Amino acid sequence: MTTLWGLDADPTAQGRIKGGKPVAVLDIGSNSVRLVVYERLARALTPLYNEKASCSLGRGVAQTGLIAYDNIDRALTAIQRFALVSELMQVGETHVLATSAVREAANAAGFVSAVETTMKAPVRVLSGAEEAHFAALGALSGMPGFSGVVGDLGGGSLELSAMARGAEAPGGETHELGVIRLQDDSGGSAEQAQAIVRARLKTSAAVKAGGTFCAIGGTWRSLAKIHQVLSNYPLHMIQHYRVRAADIMTLCTEIIEGSKGGPKAYPGASEVSSSRRDQIPYGAAVLVEVLKAGAFEDVVFSALGVREGYLYGLLDPAEQDLDPLMEAAEEMNLLRARAPDHARDLIGFTKGLLDTLGLAETPEETRLREAACLLSDIGWRGHPDYRGEQAVDLVAYGSLTGVDHPGRAFLAEVLAVRYMGIKQKSQNQAVLALSSPALSQRAKLIGAAYRVAYPMSAAMPGILPRIRFSADKGRLQLHLPLDLAFLDGEHLSGRLDQLGTVAGIKATDVRAD
Repeated sequence: MTTLWGLDADPTAQGRIKGGKPVAVLDIGSNSVRLVVYERLARALTPLYNEKASCSLGRGVAQTGLIAYDNIDRALTAIQRFALVSELMQVGETHVLATSAVREAANAAGFVSAVETTMKAPVRVLSGAEEAHFAALGALSGMPGFSGVVGDLGGGSLELSAMARGAEAPGGETHELGVIRLQDDSGGSAEQAQAIVRARLKTSAAVKAGGTFCAIGGTWRSLAKIHQVLSNYPLHMIQHYRVRAADIMTLCTEIIEGSKGGPKAYPGASEVSSSRRDQIPYGAAVLVEVLKAGAFEDVVFSALGVREGYLYGLLDPAEQDLDPLMEAAEEMNLLRARAPDHARDLIGFTKGLLDTLGLAETPEETRLREAACLLSDIGWRGHPDYRGEQAVDLVAYGSLTGVDHPGRAFLAEVLAVRYMGIKQKSQNQAVLALSSPALSQRAKLIGAAYRVAYPMSAAMPGILPRIRFSADKGRLQLHLPLDLAFLDGEHLSGRLDQLGTVAGIKATDVRAD
């Protein structure tokens, strides 16, 4: 059976999660129109396809009240392609969201009708309050328990929402502070735009909540990228990138000042796409004034926003409460491990080691250890000389959410030690160094424990639960049941000695009892 395009009726590859249909979100913004197709509706979203078209629908709307028809034509042409993509990928459900430009323009009705005909799906035109709400949910979906203020900067507007320990405060706000609108309103002067931002933010109550500011939106993601490049930050990943407010404000001020010399004159301009480059100074103007108004201490950037927040809102409360890091690690374990159930054994095995050594764990350390166990066998298909680096890359640069950069570095270092030994010299040392010394030491210990476990279990379940640790008079002992006594040997003893060295214990032995 084939489709109109001659493709198999079910194109699902074996490397995809079974039982779920792809879900798509078409996001019609004031600056760009973007289609993202996700593998399925789940707590941890995995993009299958992501494409945007820069259509500038918001250009001139504040002055004329109309979307320029050339920009409408450009958007509809892109959306025709997106409709084809959705058909080829056999999307089960498509959600079409439209924001500031569409909700404000007097000629939006015809455009909306054409989009609905093309996509065969209704268009939901979000109010400013709804946009703020879904942006807050997007931040929450990637950073459970977030407290502070979420700001989503688009082409036509800025949405602000205050959050406390993952709960959104009532009264999400929208302000006429989008980057395209500011370009128009300021006559092309980022310095004048900064004054406009300052004046318009005086009515904001949400910004006064202070604490941490969570920045969402393509322009602010580009600002974060510039900061990473200029500061030689080793991980070019925006999600959960955290910086001191004072540092990003300094960069913003330099960009605003530098923009007086033209769109390529400010620091880091060459790191930004040409379609975004002239908007960066206006995003900088908004960010610096927001940070001043709220007296924020730090900024964390989120790659997840309205699209992900909208899908998060479709989940039932039980699914929303799931840990996105653990869900993503579970999926990688299922898709890549030789025997997924072995990870459960490894979780118990490492917990037994920590208990024996008298090492307590915080809840965050527990979830990181358990996630590392789920990820521990993802590199086995690689060449023995390179599987360590490949496994580290999958974690360090993978699309995991629910984990900050130090936590990501911990997971990567566990796998580096697991595959390359306690004296590993991964090419990613700068990334691994993002974790704290204490977290790095814990990663070495967990990785060394894996190097004891795997030769005994061969990555298969059922063996590790029968093996235990004990400590007696400064000696770490590994206890084997009598019917597994033959596992004792030079290789296992050497690995146990390495584990003892990492744990600060000089004497180790293996016992059969």
